[in-house]
Amino acid sequence: MHLHVLGICGTFMGGLAAIARASGHTVTGCDANVYPPMSTQLTTLGIPLTEGFEPAQLDGPARGADMFVIGNVVSRGNPLLEAILDRGLPYTSGPEWLRDNVLRERWVLAVAGTHGKTTSASMLAWILEWAGLAPGFLIGGVPLDFDVSARLTDSAFFVIEADEYDTAFFDKRSKFVHYRPRTVVLNNLEYDHADIFPDLAAIETQFHHLVRTIPRHGRLVVNGSDAALARVLARGCWSEVERFGPADVPATGPDWTIAVDGSIQLGGAPQGTLAFGQLGRHNQLNAVAALAAARHVGVPVAHGLAALAAFRGVKRRLELRGAVRGITIYDDFAHHPTAIATTLEGLRRVVDGARIIAVLEPRSNTMKQGTMKAQLPLSLAGADRVFCYSANLGWDVAAALQPLGSKAAVHDDLETLVAAIVAEARSGDHVLVMSNGGFGGIHDRLLARLAAAPAR
Repeated sequence: MHLHVLGICGTFMGGLAAIARASGHTVTGCDANVYPPMSTQLTTLGIPLTEGFEPAQLDGPARGADMFVIGNVVSRGNPLLEAILDRGLPYTSGPEWLRDNVLRERWVLAVAGTHGKTTSASMLAWILEWAGLAPGFLIGGVPLDFDVSARLTDSAFFVIEADEYDTAFFDKRSKFVHYRPRTVVLNNLEYDHADIFPDLAAIETQFHHLVRTIPRHGRLVVNGSDAALARVLARGCWSEVERFGPADVPATGPDWTIAVDGSIQLGGAPQGTLAFGQLGRHNQLNAVAALAAARHVGVPVAHGLAALAAFRGVKRRLELRGAVRGITIYDDFAHHPTAIATTLEGLRRVVDGARIIAVLEPRSNTMKQGTMKAQLPLSLAGADRVFCYSANLGWDVAAALQPLGSKAAVHDDLETLVAAIVAEARSGDHVLVMSNGGFGGIHDRLLARLAAAPAR
């Protein structure tokens, strides 16, 4: 079967394309914006990419396609989509195709929540891999231990990052309602995706729909300290539930707890101590959730802890990109105020009193709308200097960051931004770049300019 994937460079659709190719299908695709790591992954797999959504594709790379798989980035008015509809060509959504062709016969382990999905799903897949279960997976990032975001295996188990974003132009339910999981992690729940959800209550309804799909002997692994998730479960729950939380914070009867030193308990009984290289308290909680989910499919906690001790992390999650003249550059996907704050907190625990220079591109749909601009100053308070890229935003970034005073600077030109960061940075600094996009290749630009700049 020939599949043509619209919006193929998104993390989900790109992973789906890789799985379809591994299943023996012919896969082609198109997207408006192409950038690593997904573009690199697809090229390596030999999947032809077309830039843009011109209808001429129907007589070119998409000619004779048996099915068009439509990503949720594609809306009515898109010229290629309109041509597909006009010609009466067959189409489906990514989540539906995945459910019907990959997930139906498998034990699906889904990781949902506002934050930590990619990292927790990567940890879970690695734990199952370590245990010899060789899971298939589709993750919204690239785990360093696998170096791909998706793969298909003969295993009965499949790990999926369960996104609450909408499914497609014709299906406004969240993607995760299609997956029919047996094991589900609910990490946390905050307001996000302001472009499609009017408020937190609307997102809670989608999570309630997910809960309704889980079988009676399935299991929910739930953050017991999260009030929004408590409300979701209060609306109805028909499955097994295990709660997790930090040992030093009151929670609603957590089964799993983890202390700051990494010691874990289940039902009050010691389970061992987490020791791994991931930074921050939030990653400790991600790890406990992954351990609990893996235990549901029979992986002992001790095996899970051994796997996590070897876990290398995920690309673009506090990923070290390089160091020049004592200045260290990191790349992180953080684009929500809570994620920004927790990422800074995790880095601070490691660098202690060294200067942190935060570089932010508010690029997500929610950020572009300015919905969370009032929360930005507090989320960035842990940085010593803040640089923000303000191009293509419809709100006043400088005014929003005014509470940070002179330690914040805003630029709407990328070259000017790079020059300002290079002029500011000195030996011993840690430069944390945060964006959910390519950010114009700023990481490599910074490393090159720092290498060429006179030593200070």
